Amino acid sequence: MEWNKENLKGLLLVVCGGVAFYCALQNLPAVAAACGWLLGILAPFLLGAAIAFILNVPMRAIERHLYPNARRGAALRRPLALVLTLVAVIGVLVLAGGVIGPGVRDAVKSIASQVPAAFDRLYDWLLGLEKYLPQIEGIVNSLEIDWKSLSQKAIQLAQSWGGSLLSSGGGLIGGVVSGVSTFVIGLIFSFYILLQKEKLSRQGRQVLYGLLPIKRADRALEVLRLANRTFSSFLSGQCTEAVILGTLFVIAMSLFRLPYAVLVGVLIALTALIPIVGAFIGCGVGALLIAVTDPWKAVVFVILFLVLQQIEGNLIYPHVVGSSVGLPSVWVLAAVTLGGKLMGVAGMLFFIPLCSVLYALFRDFVKGRLTEKQVPAKKWRDPPPKK
Repeated sequence: MEWNKENLKGLLLVVCGGVAFYCALQNLPAVAAACGWLLGILAPFLLGAAIAFILNVPMRAIERHLYPNARRGAALRRPLALVLTLVAVIGVLVLAGGVIGPGVRDAVKSIASQVPAAFDRLYDWLLGLEKYLPQIEGIVNSLEIDWKSLSQKAIQLAQSWGGSLLSSGGGLIGGVVSGVSTFVIGLIFSFYILLQKEKLSRQGRQVLYGLLPIKRADRALEVLRLANRTFSSFLSGQCTEAVILGTLFVIAMSLFRLPYAVLVGVLIALTALIPIVGAFIGCGVGALLIAVTDPWKAVVFVILFLVLQQIEGNLIYPHVVGSSVGLPSVWVLAAVTLGGKLMGVAGMLFFIPLCSVLYALFRDFVKGRLTEKQVPAKKWRDPPPKK
């Protein structure tokens, strides 16, 4: 091996990286605390970047249809597209709230109207226990219980809970204020990103080509473009799948004359934005609302949900979402499971496009290796002969 300046630089980087990794392993609590502190500082900007990426999907489609051939309106195209995107998003949220709000109000009224009957049944049950009261009294008297000590412990426990509740109340208020301020700063930051995305993209390319060799910078830009296409397709496919599933529930529930058809359809459409498991959350809420009116109809709804869920899981989701990100359905399920274990709901949403990007990169790498080694296609395409 020839020792030149580049080789010595690479060796020095490997040694320094190994030493830094060893020091990090020896001080994991401090590293975790430093990472948490850094994420706390960057949280508004990371949230703003995420909001900008999500809003950019509909904004890009709107912008293409605004003043396509007019030069006079070109300056207003970007701000107008942003305003129309915000109006569309707010309109969808208001529409969903307008459907969910009255439905929940009717359900609460139905529950409140049945409370007196429930108290009457409880009263009848207590009257039925009256004949067993002498026996219960004898059992209680036979127990040797220090009621004074027990009451003192109960008072101490109540005082402890009250103190912890007051102390956590201040932390809760501070957390809410911090969360609201983080969201507002992130939202404003996302507006700046969307209004100047070409300029920011150009500056990012300048940084890549300035810091990396040209080939590595080209490869990095290819990966970033692939990630952008995959994540955008995933968002579009997930929203399309949620609308299809919600529409199916509205139609099916209307055909079976089940109550709250529109309300439950909107709930399932909103919760279906969480991959795979989100619809089950909507099923639980919908079954609870229907059970208040008629428990048997709630059973019918659960059976209907299981049937539609099989159709959605085997036909709609793999074809709409899986095909949109280029990921086979088995890997979609694996990505959802792994992401949910590591990062919860956010991990479910993030890991599907991430695994799609890794899947595409690994697929291209394997195809390149097969071409480089000149492996005949029949070696890996056809199944092995049976013995």
